[in-house]
Amino acid sequence: MLKEEVLNTIKKYNLLENNDKVVVGVSGGPDSICLVDILYNLKKEGKINFEIIVAHVNHMIREEADSDEEFVRKYCEARAIAFEAKKLNIEKIAKSKKLGTEEAGREERYKFFNEVLEKYDGDKIATAHTKCDNSETVLMNILRGTGTSGLKGIQAVRDKKYIKPLIEIDRTDIEKYCEEKELNPRHDKTNDENIYTRNKVRNILIPLIKKEFNPNIIDTLNRLSEVITIDNDYLEKETKKVFNELVIKQEKEEIILNLKEFNKKHEAIKARIILLCIKKLLGTSNGIGKIHIKDIIELCANNIGNKYLTPNKSLKILVNRGKMYFFVTKKT
Repeated sequence: MLKEEVLNTIKKYNLLENNDKVVVGVSGGPDSICLVDILYNLKKEGKINFEIIVAHVNHMIREEADSDEEFVRKYCEARAIAFEAKKLNIEKIAKSKKLGTEEAGREERYKFFNEVLEKYDGDKIATAHTKCDNSETVLMNILRGTGTSGLKGIQAVRDKKYIKPLIEIDRTDIEKYCEEKELNPRHDKTNDENIYTRNKVRNILIPLIKKEFNPNIIDTLNRLSEVITIDNDYLEKETKKVFNELVIKQEKEEIILNLKEFNKKHEAIKARIILLCIKKLLGTSNGIGKIHIKDIIELCANNIGNKYLTPNKSLKILVNRGKMYFFVTKKT
């Protein structure tokens, strides 16, 4: 049964604990309505004791947006599930922030989910990402020229807060569950429009690969994701260990490393050390590409005089007198 498979995923990755308060993002589509229904029934049957709060974002893009919100509201009312909704003009927000509609929508959804989490003093945020979503993400990242971190795809748990109980479930099984349980999920017509990269990958590329190259491409990409995740976890632990050996000084806006010892390390570890330092100072390494990493490693290897690089407006990396300095030059 699908419910048992989801329970196994929850146990495997320790996604939920007794007495957790979980904010569940529910759009009303098959994936999210399946997720909340399975979680509700696991709770009802006493498999796990936790509280569910449903959060729904009305993107105000489609004509059916209001009826989608009402559908989710009624589902929750019938089961006495706490419900929170927010209307957001995503197209207007995307334009003002100069973002794509997809990116702006995701950003605003997670912002709202965290608002709800804070309101209810919650513990976790659950979203309905599936095995199919993960394979699409891995493939999209390959097409963009990702490093190993992109091959990890969508993780079952991130930051000990964001959880994906359906991450090992195929979308066809979800649709079958919704049909059997007569949940009558909403259908987002924009998922059929091949104007977004993910839709093109989902509706065009993966079916083509299934037909012409590998009928099991979804499982193949998920296995790749799993293998890379295991390897990457090891490298991240090793990177933190090496960082602790190299660090001379660590403050909120400055990190100093031992340059001589840094230069002795393997290039794979050097790259990860650089990214780790940047994340510690800026909170993210977004925008730092392979070319930036290469330039920083070369700067350190040359170690001539008082030299520095500014990979972005917020960061300065300086090499001087046997030390490697990371400075925050501007608040992000």
